[in-house]
Amino acid sequence: MQYRKDRLGQDLSILGFGCMRFTKKGNSIDLDKAESEILAAYRTGINYYDTAYLYPGSEQALGTILQRNGIREKVYIATKLPQFMVNSSESIERFFQEELKRLQTDYVDFYLIHHLTDKAQWDKLVSLGIIEWIEKKKASGIIRQIGFSFHGNTERFLEILRSYDWDFCQIQYNYMDEVSQAGAEGLHAAAERGIPVMIMEPLRGGKLVGLLPDSAKKLIAAHPRCWTPAEWSFRWLYNQPEVTVVLSGMNSLEMVSENVNTASSAEVNSFTQEDFDFLATLRRQILASEKVPCTGCRYCMPCPKGVDIPGIFRTYNTMYTESSWEGRFQFAQTVGLTRNPAFATQCVGCGKCESHCPQMIPIREKLKEADRALRPLPIKVGLNVVRRFMFRGTH
Repeated sequence: MQYRKDRLGQDLSILGFGCMRFTKKGNSIDLDKAESEILAAYRTGINYYDTAYLYPGSEQALGTILQRNGIREKVYIATKLPQFMVNSSESIERFFQEELKRLQTDYVDFYLIHHLTDKAQWDKLVSLGIIEWIEKKKASGIIRQIGFSFHGNTERFLEILRSYDWDFCQIQYNYMDEVSQAGAEGLHAAAERGIPVMIMEPLRGGKLVGLLPDSAKKLIAAHPRCWTPAEWSFRWLYNQPEVTVVLSGMNSLEMVSENVNTASSAEVNSFTQEDFDFLATLRRQILASEKVPCTGCRYCMPCPKGVDIPGIFRTYNTMYTESSWEGRFQFAQTVGLTRNPAFATQCVGCGKCESHCPQMIPIREKLKEADRALRPLPIKVGLNVVRRFMFRGTH
């Protein structure tokens, strides 16, 4: 196993164990199976284990496994505050104490503000006294490092990144999300501030393995590198020195073994131009069924009415390259659930965006088309309900 440094100079395994996808037995986590996988990971040198309050049964399972095997002090636990459930300063402490109990520990190594999409959510927590709360917890050693996990666009990520002296952050990042969500720009901005970056969804929930088009699978199988689809994804990430830990939701011993082998041999800046060109070819194969030829260059931005044009097109394309559900889910995360909505219906048809688009996309027409697909009536109603819940009490 290889290691990269955190902000305190500690060695973190470049492969982290994501505990969201433990195998279920009935309605509960299969604890014996999860234990065998975690112990296999531990024996190979994996020392970073990521869970969250909102992952059903995950914190309890992780805490039980670590305690009964006597390895709690030998690993790092990362868990998360469900910020959109917080409505008072007292509830921050209540959630945290419940997490400590579930994890059977008296401290958390890495504590994250979960699922930020907009700085307004952080501002709300600040108004409830979270900065003072964090400072007390860190001074006492109950929380060792504080960070946030993010699902939004690059601009919002940069706002949150600059709003506090974070110890680390966690972003969705893979070779398909290089210019979406926080993206490469966010990764580099964090690194420039000396902030370690933990990577989630390196395989897009397994889609860059199990849901690759046949044409892409054939290209990978014929490549002289002899890397698996997962290996291409992980090696692309490990090639970047700005990446600190890559999380993987490993729910089989075979998966642990394959990912550990990759993490033990991947090197920074080892990709050749041929490797990058090959991944570009894979992207084109994956995006062959896209609806809008948008590259995410953002020349069309900013929209004077606040429409997130590249975000809408990216998620519209995802409906056809992955699934309708995934496209709409990503749309909700990155466009629909920011404090200031960025919907296509805000477009007034000024045409400024089209005059700057290097792909010559009929943006105004395509925005209407995308909105109809991404926001049928049930989705509109659902987003309105969730928005009222998430942003109540924000300023």
